[in-house]
Amino acid sequence: MSEEKKSGCCETKWNRDNWPIAAAMNGFSGVLPDGSLVQDQPADHWAATLQQVVDAGFTEFDPSDSWVRVADFSPSRLRDFMYVVKTVGLTIPAISTTRKASVIDPVNADAYLAYNHRVIDAAAEIGAKAVSFGLFGEFTEEQKKHLWFWTADGVKNPDDPETYKKAVSRIRELGKHAQELGIEVSLEMYEDTYIGTADGAVKFVNDVDVPAVGINADIGNLVRLHRPVEHWASMIDKLVPYAKYWHVKNYMRIEDPAQNLICSYPTSLALGIINYRVAIQKALAHGYKSAFLCEHYGGDSLTVCAMNRDYLRTILPR
Repeated sequence: MSEEKKSGCCETKWNRDNWPIAAAMNGFSGVLPDGSLVQDQPADHWAATLQQVVDAGFTEFDPSDSWVRVADFSPSRLRDFMYVVKTVGLTIPAISTTRKASVIDPVNADAYLAYNHRVIDAAAEIGAKAVSFGLFGEFTEEQKKHLWFWTADGVKNPDDPETYKKAVSRIRELGKHAQELGIEVSLEMYEDTYIGTADGAVKFVNDVDVPAVGINADIGNLVRLHRPVEHWASMIDKLVPYAKYWHVKNYMRIEDPAQNLICSYPTSLALGIINYRVAIQKALAHGYKSAFLCEHYGGDSLTVCAMNRDYLRTILPR
C-alpha cells in the first residue's frame, strides 16, 4: 500500500474549534425498561435523549447500532430521525457498528454483510463521512455476568486461513462500495480478532488494499485487558499511518509482575495509561484528517466523554 494510501494527501480543513468530535451513545441503552427498542420509539423520545447530548456541549454524535440501527430505518423513519437530529442541533460524522455486524459471524455472516452495505448507503444519505466495522462477536454468557466484560474471554476469530481470506474479501467489497460513495471505512481493533493487535491490523488493511479502508486505532480495547499487551506507544507508531475514524477512550492499567497481577479500570483520556497527546500528535503528523468518537464505560459516561472532548481540543491544531 502506498504512502499516499496510508496517510492521505490533503491537508485537513479543521482546527481545534471545529474538528468533529462525536459523543458515543453507549451510555444509553438501546433497550427500554419495558423491553421495547429505542429503534421503535416516537421521534420526540429520541429528541429527549439527544438533548442530553447537546446539553453536554456536543455538536456531533455517532448513533452506533447498539442504540439505533440507522441502516434499518424505513425511509420515512430515517427522515424523522434526521429531522430530530437537525432540530436539536447535532450532526453525524460517522456510523459505528457493534456486536451484530461481523462479516465472518458463524451464523449470520451473509446477513451482516448485507447490513454493512446498508450502513454505508445510510451514511452517504445522511451526510456521514465514515463508518466503523469490526470483526468481534456478541457477548458470551460469561461476559454478561462480569462487571467489566473484558475480564472474560469473548468470541475469537478462528485461526483458519480460509476464514481470514473471507474476512479480507468481504471488507474489500465493503471498502470499494464505500469508496465509490466518498465514505471511509475504519476497522475497529478488538482483542482476539484479525485486527486485534497492531501488527495484525496493519497486515489486514494491507491485505484488503483499498485506499478508503483504514484502522480505527481503538487501543483502549486492548490496554484494558487483564493480560500482557504490547505497549501503547509501540502500537501507535505502527497504526497512525493507517488511522481513520478513531474511537478514543482510556484506562488505568496496573501491572505487578511479582504478584502476577494485571488490572485495569476506565478513566478519562487525560488520566489513563495511553498518552493521547503524543498519540494524536503522531497521527496528525501522518496526515490524520478524520473525526473522533469519545467513548467511556461506567458511571456518567456522557459527562466523561464531554471532558474528553474538551481535552482533545487542547491537542488539536489551532
